Order: sequence, then C-alpha cells, then structure tokens
Amino acid sequence: MEHKEYLTKEKFKELTEELVYLKTTKRGEIAKELDQTGSMGDLRENAEYHQARESQAELEQRIMQLENILKDVVVVDGGSKNEVGIGGTVVLTKQGQKDKVEYKIVGAEEANMSEGKISVRSPLVQAMLRKKKGEEFSFTAPNGSLMRYKIENIK
Repeated sequence: MEHKEYLTKEKFKELTEELVYLKTTKRGEIAKELDQTGSMGDLRENAEYHQARESQAELEQRIMQLENILKDVVVVDGGSKNEVGIGGTVVLTKQGQKDKVEYKIVGAEEANMSEGKISVRSPLVQAMLRKKKGEEFSFTAPNGSLMRYKIENIK
C-alpha cells in the first residue's frame, strides 16, 4: 500500500534548500576533492581518495532520498481547528489521568516525539483523525493494550 508523504511548509522548504545545496555546492566540493586526491598517485593505496568516493556515495544517496521524498509530497498548512488533521495541533488527556499532552500532527519524515511532533501514520493519530473537540476515542496500542483518550482542544 502506498503512503502519501506529508510535510509542513517549513519542513518542505528546509528539505528543498538542503537538496539544492547538496546538488550544487556539496557536489562541487566533493568533485574537487576527488580531482585533488585522485592525482596523488596509486589509487589502491590512497585513503583520501577512497574517503572522498565514500563521501560522494553518501551524498548521492541523500540526494536520491530527498528527491524521492519531495517528488510526491503533500504540503500541509496549519490544519483545521474543527477536526483533527495533518498539520494541526491537538491537546489530549489519557483516560484516568489529569495531565494534558499536546501533539502537532506531521508526516513521517518530520515526526519527532521530543518536539511533540507525531506521525500521521502512528496508531494514535490514525485513531483520532477527523475527530472533533470533546470527542473520546480508543485504539489498541502495538503492545496490545487498549488506550483511551479525550480530545481537549484542536489548535
């Protein structure tokens, strides 16, 4: 099953700028390094040349990865304030707890729990998509336990 990749405008801009930098500046730097190290004698024993080739391979792999992400990406804006959706921020309480947690719903490429950014592909988000403020929902966590939440607010 093919998944769409979602990015916020900020992340899309960041990845696009990285791709341009890698294809222009960084490629040029590595090409120059390969020229310099390639002229240093026997290539079989030239550690600097082999390091430059490895750097070139890593660069090309990252460029290909970025191109794949960006080619079919859906850029999302702040999301709806009426229902849970990609690009929006949701405030939840877990059943039996008083503490509220806040998550920004983002694409998988952007997910980062330490920043409160949760992937649209996560079971939690899948269970709350299109729900409204005040609604309760539940889902089965990967460990098999039933999780229950209430949507306190949608920002």
